[in-house]
Amino acid sequence: MSFWRNIASLAARRVDDAECAECPGGLPGEDPAFTTAVTALGAKLSRADGDATHGEFEVFATVFQPDAASERNIHRLYDLARQTTHGFESYARRLAKRYRTCPQLLEDVLDGLFHIAVADGVVSQDELDYLERVSELFGFSPLTFRRLKATHLGAGPEDPYVILGIPADAPDAEVRSAWRAQVSAAHPDRARGRGLPSEFIEVAETKTAAINAAFDAVMRERRELSLEGAA
Repeated sequence: MSFWRNIASLAARRVDDAECAECPGGLPGEDPAFTTAVTALGAKLSRADGDATHGEFEVFATVFQPDAASERNIHRLYDLARQTTHGFESYARRLAKRYRTCPQLLEDVLDGLFHIAVADGVVSQDELDYLERVSELFGFSPLTFRRLKATHLGAGPEDPYVILGIPADAPDAEVRSAWRAQVSAAHPDRARGRGLPSEFIEVAETKTAAINAAFDAVMRERRELSLEGAA
């Protein structure tokens, strides 16, 4: 099943009542404005690192798989759009408006863009900035983008969410639950109760300190994001 048909089936699960003069009604796979926006976003992403090449359309086509009947036109649009990153925000806003009631579909699009970015083995800061801006325009929170970034690029072992074993956009209640469970499991008193030698107790103390520090870092970051959002 091509990407276009796949997203059409996803959207069919929930009818989108959004009104948009630029985007015809119907399913996204049948919506020229949708395919235009997605193609332009993919093409402009290839320009974000300043080194757009003709071969990158093959990567785009592998991810989004345009139907044979439409591939020629999509390729033409791709070649035109990849000349500059200018205008990508308008395409992202158009998708966000048209599919605001289908966040999973928008996340599918962002997943595809991430896949394109990592295809050459190196993701530049300019590409990350581009992806983060698209995510923002799609209406995703910074924590959701952080989760998507970690999914595609991996997260460092010192990332507090990795230490707590939860996704970056987990609710506060889930964060606290994971923190309490890990602190309870790693607490030095448990090591003492099992009669383990002092070396194990020191490891447990270090691990507990890391878990507490991760929890503090997560909650501090969330407070700062909340204050920024309220400003």
